[in-house]
Amino acid sequence: MSANLIKACVMNPEDLSLLVTRQMPFGKYQGRLIADLPGHYLGWFARSGFPKGELGRLLALMHEIDHNGLNALLEPLRKNARR
Repeated sequence: MSANLIKACVMNPEDLSLLVTRQMPFGKYQGRLIADLPGHYLGWFARSGFPKGELGRLLALMHEIDHNGLNALLEPLRKNARR
């Protein structure tokens, strides 16, 4: 297994906090928190390809969370982000 593939498969716990604080930088949902992006938009990225870098990693993570119905896991992080 290549080092890049291993790195891509390792989840960074800090990414969960970024989902509730980082805003979408472009497109129809510009300015919306990544955690608040609609499932159909995340699905479109999953089919079309996620952007490279941190944004793509966060969108892919949010797609997995949304697709598996795990959005409630982000609620405690949302509360902490508001403080």
